[in-house]
Amino acid sequence: MVETLSIAIIGGPGVGKTSIIRQFLYNDFTEVYTPTNSRYVYRPSVILNGNMYDLKIMDVPPLSSFPASTSQEWMDLRCRGVRNANAYILVYDICCVESFEVGSSSEVPILVVGSKRDLQRQRFTPRRAVSVLVKKSWKCGYVECSAKYNWHITLLFKELLGSAVARSLRHNHSSIRLQGALHRNRCSVM
Repeated sequence: MVETLSIAIIGGPGVGKTSIIRQFLYNDFTEVYTPTNSRYVYRPSVILNGNMYDLKIMDVPPLSSFPASTSQEWMDLRCRGVRNANAYILVYDICCVESFEVGSSSEVPILVVGSKRDLQRQRFTPRRAVSVLVKKSWKCGYVECSAKYNWHITLLFKELLGSAVARSLRHNHSSIRLQGALHRNRCSVM
């Protein structure tokens, strides 16, 4: 039987959530911004350590305004049809301090993702400062990526899935190795 892992991708408007998903699944990027107005679910499959997993990747529309830094707003997001996700990807734009939303939970893996790394020179704070805050204070994983140039897109899903699978199977995910991605078939081998 194939296990299904549910992943909710959350963050403010225009931070690149859909671009990250489309780059991961279809090796596709568009410069045209189309706001996500309702939740959209993608259902790819991946092979991780020889085991197949069906993913349910939920592209969640943002809350109506910035900033969303309170725990109450985080809970509101969790109640927007993504309460039972196995893992969360919290995306923010490295050039927009208002998009830097806080979310913390010990219940499920959370990976904080700084998107638009291709705009590195316009960032609001150094990468190291954000990385230390997220890893040490929030106890979450941290990755930066660029959907535009397909930089670290597969890595961020590998990191998140490794955490979710390790938690699910109760084994160390350090042996997980990225072996390639079969984007055309919507099945990634990790």
